Amino acid sequence: MNDTKVLKLVRKTDSTEPETPEQEAEMGMAPGPTSVPMKPAAAPEPQRSIPKPVAATAPQRAAEPRTQDLPDRKLLIEMYRTMYLSRRIDDKEIQLKGQNKIFFQISGAGHEAVLVAAGVVLKPGYDWFYPYYRDRALCLQLGMTPLEMFLSAVGAEADPNSHGRQMPSHWGHKKLNIVSQSSPTGTQLLQAVGCAEATYRSTLMKELQKLIGSFHDDEVTYVSLGDGTSSEGEFWEALNTASNLKLPVVFLLEDNGYAISVPVEVQTAGGDVSKLVQNFPSLYLQRCDGTDPIASLETMRRAVDYCRQRKGPALVHAKVIRPYSHSLSDDEKLYRPDEERASDAERDPVKRFGALLIDEGVIDQNGLQRIKDEVDALVTDAADKALASPQPAKETATDFVFSPDIDPTAKQFDTEDAVQLSGNAGTVVDLINRCLDTEMARDPRIVVFGEDVADCSREQYLETVKGKGGVFKVTANLQRKYGSARVFNSPLAEANIVGRAIGMATRGLKPVVEIQFFDYIWPAMHQIRNELALLRWRSGNEWKAPVVLRVPIGGYLKGGAVYHSQSGVSTFTQIPGLRVVYPSNALDANGLLRTSIRCDDPVLFLEHKHLYRQAYNKSQYPGEDFKIPLGKAKKVREGTDISIITYGALVQRSIVAAKQMEQEGVSVEIVDLRSLLPYDWNAIAETVKKTSRVIVAHEDSLSFGFGAEIAARIGDELFEYLDAPVKRVCALDTFVAYAPQLEDAILPQALDVAKAIAELKAY
Repeated sequence: MNDTKVLKLVRKTDSTEPETPEQEAEMGMAPGPTSVPMKPAAAPEPQRSIPKPVAATAPQRAAEPRTQDLPDRKLLIEMYRTMYLSRRIDDKEIQLKGQNKIFFQISGAGHEAVLVAAGVVLKPGYDWFYPYYRDRALCLQLGMTPLEMFLSAVGAEADPNSHGRQMPSHWGHKKLNIVSQSSPTGTQLLQAVGCAEATYRSTLMKELQKLIGSFHDDEVTYVSLGDGTSSEGEFWEALNTASNLKLPVVFLLEDNGYAISVPVEVQTAGGDVSKLVQNFPSLYLQRCDGTDPIASLETMRRAVDYCRQRKGPALVHAKVIRPYSHSLSDDEKLYRPDEERASDAERDPVKRFGALLIDEGVIDQNGLQRIKDEVDALVTDAADKALASPQPAKETATDFVFSPDIDPTAKQFDTEDAVQLSGNAGTVVDLINRCLDTEMARDPRIVVFGEDVADCSREQYLETVKGKGGVFKVTANLQRKYGSARVFNSPLAEANIVGRAIGMATRGLKPVVEIQFFDYIWPAMHQIRNELALLRWRSGNEWKAPVVLRVPIGGYLKGGAVYHSQSGVSTFTQIPGLRVVYPSNALDANGLLRTSIRCDDPVLFLEHKHLYRQAYNKSQYPGEDFKIPLGKAKKVREGTDISIITYGALVQRSIVAAKQMEQEGVSVEIVDLRSLLPYDWNAIAETVKKTSRVIVAHEDSLSFGFGAEIAARIGDELFEYLDAPVKRVCALDTFVAYAPQLEDAILPQALDVAKAIAELKAY
């Protein structure tokens, strides 16, 4: 059975609704009047006081008559079919795992009702989706096929979720607008907010609507999470921004009472997260029995309508069950008593809904069995085809670490030889600011945000105040020129900045964001390491996030101390998929930032604070198209006896040391790497072969610093050219202190470089 037939069988949009009594009998439907279709509920007006949560619907026995109208038969049967299909795929995967034919399984069992309801009221390829691993039924309802799910389970190359690169149930489907999901719980929440924010900013800047992906005036962004994830700080950051900006985000909290083995009362104060969030402004809060598809459909429709009408975000707290263990790596019998598990089984949404359809005369037992038989055959066929599908070739392992479309190391980004300088000399701050200005004028997709980057968030004061423009004034006057829709302040929350930027970039915006100090980048590490750098690779190039992170870094500023002097770039240079750039002067900063903005990969752009306003590294303006390719080093001093490979603040200190040692007859060559990932190995090899003696100098600590990689590779690949060991000049293996005398002793100085030159010369 091909995928098209699979999809038709799942949805049955043409054949499920009978036209005659004879067709009703053939399908097993009980004859009788068609139920009244459920009318879409009008979304509530924006709340000045948030409505109190509605108590979860009590478990309802199938035999009890319902008080509300049912949707039409066609929709009811479609919903049941998808719910049953979802459960049977789970069961088949469990069987395959037991046979060692797949390698991991995590089920969506017990969550099917509310997820199918969500899929009914949302629009695939129109709305945007950030699901989590229990959302199998949602993905099926949106149009993902059983075959596509089994391709993921077996790790097949044809798997549209990740092309064999992620565990099964890590959903992603470009055509359906299902954005690639990762394993860390909760990281998708801020990205969903950023995706919805792209919608919001496109309403403020009409020119963006043709530039970003698939814009619709009433589109919404769906994001789901489990009750355990509500303990993550990023959940609260996401709610804060979504409510503050009234973004069209539907949060679906699927509360099955457990985060693996930890029950909800241990996770959440009071055991009920919706009681804790009820005072978020503009947040439409609803609760429902997530095992009841009819109640869930009504609730999800209200929530989605509220967001489509641009009244703010919505949160649906759905009480569901988890009839299977967390995953096949878990055994819930170790921590859940039999009576608790039996109680959950009585609320099984698939069994209850099937019984309801029979009791309400929608279908008879024979018709229900025919649906089950068709689905069972479909699942078996899809699994067999997936098992026969080839896995990715070994040689594709490094495909899509970086963009295959734009190479920032290529000649097209090299305009250094033809540069024409003009005007007064400017500092690093001046030329970075001017690059941002000209790039924003060139590309309306660029948005600039972070802590304190705007001139003044309260726009009514812009005419009466000088404006902030960043703590180092790097973004000064950009808000005045380009408006608050494109230059704006963020909460003091680094994960919020990076997560939102990823969501915006997914939609086609070009965020250039600032982390105020490198020392405070660590709350965003989850988003940088597991999301930003990995999105393209883990999705097999289906999704990307070419964000530029501008980050002031480094010491040598008296008074900076422990938390305003950190370096530590090797933490980031070991992350595949992330470009790392580190200029030492104004001209390089301008050209490298322009290339970083125009490339198609995420870039960590490091700006040394001590170098921001030095006179020795000033430059005239190089023009609006000046670019320097990444991975191209610069020889800043010719020499014949010893080579120094360096970057950042150690470039000038190395120059000072080289001039001093020149008086003693030592000729020193200095190579400024400028970018660290990629770095210019050819330039390193050339200078080592020339002098045969080499020093690696940088501000990171000695042990495990970036220089260790350079030194190791020189020893490995260039050993025969060396006349002496590779020497390193670095910071001490400690933290930067406040007292000036201690700071000077901890950070490498020009005298330290000169001493290393003398020792290496004498070897």
